[in-house]
Amino acid sequence: MKHIPRKRFGQNFLTDQAVLHDIIRAINPQPDDTMVEIGPGLAAMTRLLLESLKQLHVVELDRDLVARLKKSFDPARLIVHEGDALQFDFASIPAASGRKLRVVGNLPYNISSPLLFHLAQIAPQVQDQHFMLQKEVVERMVAEPGSKTYGRLSVMLQWRYYMELLFVVPPTAFDPPPQVDSAIVRMIPLAQTLPCDASTLEQVVTKAFSQRRKVIRNCVAGMFTENDLIDAGIDPQARPETVPVEQFVALANRLSGC
Repeated sequence: MKHIPRKRFGQNFLTDQAVLHDIIRAINPQPDDTMVEIGPGLAAMTRLLLESLKQLHVVELDRDLVARLKKSFDPARLIVHEGDALQFDFASIPAASGRKLRVVGNLPYNISSPLLFHLAQIAPQVQDQHFMLQKEVVERMVAEPGSKTYGRLSVMLQWRYYMELLFVVPPTAFDPPPQVDSAIVRMIPLAQTLPCDASTLEQVVTKAFSQRRKVIRNCVAGMFTENDLIDAGIDPQARPETVPVEQFVALANRLSGC
């Protein structure tokens, strides 16, 4: 029976075989990898991953698709976790000895940012992540200071990951076609992040980017003095989008007293 894509789940199924094989080459799955796929959908990528992997975990919310997956694959090779990826405890997946978790998926655009922040909490346990996301979101993730797309998402993710936009995927590669271009991003957790409390950094960055057109002194007024900014190496007259990650970290540590 043909599955009708459900808008409430943000379902756009990747059907272009050339694109699928490009993604698999980028992921480069190895037999003993501990890998989880978020939102396997109709299993287009799942099947290709299982050609290399001994076992694959998948997280799927749609009950109909869960039933289809369980019927179509050997349960010893495809471990299906039914539920919302935003609530799923990815750290609960048992990794093979000495191996970290590898995470892949065509992420629903309507939950992409919250899901990235959810996964960031287990970054030290992750080897890498390869995701299909809205191109605009990926551009924000990898944006450098000084660009118009550099902002809260850029800072919070670049504090934890090295990230790279690998290639763009057109709407015609999907069924149904989305209204926007997509892109594949590679995310590799940094071996050592700058010491900082994540919630404090989030608080500082959110405040700083709340009024992008203003200089940072005005954006963080009430939280930091002009001298605080100078001590953190920041020009009080600078725009928030020109401030690099390490200087936001310095501000956050100043706020938390570290």
